Amino acid sequence: MIRVALPVHLRTLARVGPEVEVEVNGPVTTRTVLDALEARYPVLRGAIRDHVTHRRRDFVRFFACREDISHESPDAPLPEPVATGAEPFMVIGAIVGG
Repeated sequence: MIRVALPVHLRTLARVGPEVEVEVNGPVTTRTVLDALEARYPVLRGAIRDHVTHRRRDFVRFFACREDISHESPDAPLPEPVATGAEPFMVIGAIVGG
């Protein structure tokens, strides 16, 4: 199982706690984790990625093993600790301003 940590606004939308678990069959990538997350919690469709292009929404960032992977390919394999459930895949609401 893959652990996914969600920001407060997405937790509220999905009516879940700070972390959820999803099952990914096949390679563990950002795309497959988000596909599994949206399949399990359909209310999140369109909140993290655009409905049509599936590109990451503005002000949403992805972290794996404390590293920002938001600009990496969505098909790049996630680190082993995330794939084994030892570390969460984190969806973070970005903040703008100075």
